[in-house]
Amino acid sequence: MSLIEKPSQLPVAIGAALKSAFPHLPVGNYQDFTGVADKTGVLISVERNGPAVRSLEGRKAHALSVSLRATVASGAAAFEACDLASQLMDLALDNRWGLPPDQCDLPTAIVAAPFGLTGTETDYDTWIVSFTQTLYLGPLLLEDPTGKPLFARTWEVSDIDDPDQYRPLQE
Repeated sequence: MSLIEKPSQLPVAIGAALKSAFPHLPVGNYQDFTGVADKTGVLISVERNGPAVRSLEGRKAHALSVSLRATVASGAAAFEACDLASQLMDLALDNRWGLPPDQCDLPTAIVAAPFGLTGTETDYDTWIVSFTQTLYLGPLLLEDPTGKPLFARTWEVSDIDDPDQYRPLQE
């Protein structure tokens, strides 16, 4: 497993896992589904990217809201999209998509619902599975540019923002 360097690695990893789990089902992003006549497939999108609590190692956290849009072709059996959405939920549960566990939390707030069109209409041939997954990016906090972990106790220094008042961490 290689380190995660940017948020875009999450949807790529999700796509690879979905293609492996559903080899006969088209999976991709908006570019992959442009101009496709048959709507069947799973569209992966990142809806939001917000800050979260840093990891215990000090990496910056990004909470990504991910949507998997499961669509079946018109004329498919009733609730086939609902069944596909359930399979996607089961796959997302406890899945880090092959990414390093210290940089990728398990998905949370997993939910599936039929796609709402304009007004009161609902498209039951399309279901959206959404969840939040947190990625931890960047260097470990102890791997600062000086190469030495430093600390200071607020009661022992006159200026907490003065790096010269910090001292090396005893091992």
